[in-house]
Parts: sequence; C-alpha cells; structure tokens
Amino acid sequence: MPPLLLITAITLGASFAPLAVHLSPLLVAAPTCTGTFARTRFTAVVALVAAAAVLLVDNHDGLLHSPLLPIHIGAVLIVSAFVLASRAMHDRDLRELAQVRAVSEAAQRVLLRPIPPKVGPFRIASMYRAAAAHALVGGDLYAASRTGRTTRVLIGDVRGKGLPAIEDASAVLGAFREASQHFRTLPELAAALERSVRRHLSELTADTLDSGERFITALLIELPDDEEVARVVSCGHPPPLLRQGSQVTLLPVARPAPPLGLAAESPDAFCLDTVAFGPGDTLLLYTDGLAEARDSAGEFFPVLDRAGTWTWECPSRLVQHVSLDVDRHAGKKNLQDDLALVAVHHPTHPVHGGQAPP
Repeated sequence: MPPLLLITAITLGASFAPLAVHLSPLLVAAPTCTGTFARTRFTAVVALVAAAAVLLVDNHDGLLHSPLLPIHIGAVLIVSAFVLASRAMHDRDLRELAQVRAVSEAAQRVLLRPIPPKVGPFRIASMYRAAAAHALVGGDLYAASRTGRTTRVLIGDVRGKGLPAIEDASAVLGAFREASQHFRTLPELAAALERSVRRHLSELTADTLDSGERFITALLIELPDDEEVARVVSCGHPPPLLRQGSQVTLLPVARPAPPLGLAAESPDAFCLDTVAFGPGDTLLLYTDGLAEARDSAGEFFPVLDRAGTWTWECPSRLVQHVSLDVDRHAGKKNLQDDLALVAVHHPTHPVHGGQAPP
C-alpha cells in the first residue's frame, strides 16, 4: 500500500541521513494521504504505524530523551485525529447517499414501472434520464397499459422540477393506470386525466404559490391489435417520430389540446388523429429534453435530421442510440432537462412468448 511504502521510505531514508537532519516530521504525510482514499479503520492503523516510525527515527537521531520526541509524535497523532474525524464524516455521508439512492431507486420503480419488452403484439423499450445530479426520477413520465385487444401508451412532461414535479407526475400516472381500463376512447381517457389533474391541483395547499401555473404536457397513443393504425391525442406535447419503410417523419397532429391542467374536461375538447401503423413501422415518443438539448454553441439537437442515422428495427437499440447521439451533441453532463424515450415497434412477424424475433 502507498502509505506503508511512504513510511518505509522515510524510515530508511532517515537511517542514511545525517543526524542533524530529522525526517520524522515527514511521517505525518502518511495518515494524511491515507484519509483521502481509505476508510477510517485503515487510516487509524496507518496513523499508529506512523507514530511508531517516528519513535524509531527519533531514536536513531538520538532524540529519545529530547523534548522534540513528544512534539513529533504529538504532531502525527493530532493531525491523524483530524484526518480520522474528517474521514468518519465522509463515510457517514457516503452511507447516507447510498440510502438516498436506494430510496430513489425504489421510488422510480414505483413511479415509473418498467414497461415490458412485449405488450400485446408490439415490442416496446423505454429510457429515462434525469438532468439533476444523482437523481433517478423527475418530472417526465411514461406508462403503457393493455386494455382488451388494445395497447395504450402515455408519455408526458410536468412543468417545473424537483419534488412538486414528481408529485404531479405521480398523480398523472396513477390516474392513467386506473382510467385506461374504464374508458373506451382516447378522448374520454384524456378528459378523465384532465379531471384527475384538476382535482390533484385543487387539493394543493394554499402555501403552494405556483399551483395555478402547474400543468403537464401529454401524448396518448392507442394501438389496436386488429387494425393497422395508431390513434393519437396530444395535449401540448411534442409530436412523436414515425418511421415507415426508410422514411422518418413527425407524426401529424392536426389540433393538439392544451396541456393537462389547462384543458377542458369534455371529451369533445380532445381531437383524435389516426395514422397508418402497420408491420415494420416504429414510433418514437420523447419529451422536450431531446429537442431542447443544446451543444456548446447553443444549437438545439436536430431531431429529424439525426433520426435517419438511428437503428429503428429494435426498440431497445433505438433508445440507446438516441441517448448516445444526444450525449455526442450536448455532452453527457450538459443535459438541462429530463429526458424520457419510449419506442414502439410493430413486428413484421408475430412475437410469441415474450421473445423478439432474431
């Protein structure tokens, strides 16, 4: 170990140095540098070894009965005590951080349940990246639900950040998981989500000053098994990408509704768009963390231009490819907003037993 080698080198050097040159004060460096990378117990062992080495070196220098000996040993022990106290606080912070991350991972599993790789006849992959350091959840959301012979997918983005955004995302996800089983059409489902969001916002305390400014952009996709179509309701959310053959386009949304929390509560307020979605086609749903990612020059990520370079046949590879492409554009640590991705692929051949075709 480097600290023990340092103690050995100083001790051997002192045996060859002139008696007038006292190297024992240098031994304080051993416990000091050990505390930067080792745990408290090992640092304490190094401190004791360094104190013993001070006694050995000063004995060689003829300082065994000199007042310098207790000064040298005391300096090593005092500095070691400060290093040990600092290391103990650092270890405590590491344990607390590990506990916080464990709670955050559990919250993510509850809030953003993993979407199975196969839902009905469709292959699906999802990815979530929080912009905040050490965070695993945020204001972006996604979910998938199986209703009879229909697959419904939700993706959304809560205005704001921090705990209020997570609270709003949880309210929308809970409402979607319940309401998607009870409403026959997407406009009816969207209206139910709007009522749930308004009820959630009305229950906020008066201390929440921005409760009247909170809303959620959302996109609802419905994919029936027996029809080669995709039905879409947009609530102020960025339109998804649709790949058909070798062509990638933005899915047309004729009349998007306002975000949830600002829309009307009637199904008639939500326009239903229908597009062809057959075998071999792929949809990529995303939040504005993708389109608004900036490089060092302030240029936005060119979503549609870059889409032609991605691997679309495999949903899991697609979301990974998009994530890597954003990192190359903006830098892995420069994302200013959360990013959520959901890729839905309609296989050319039926998928059985949850296994994707080769």
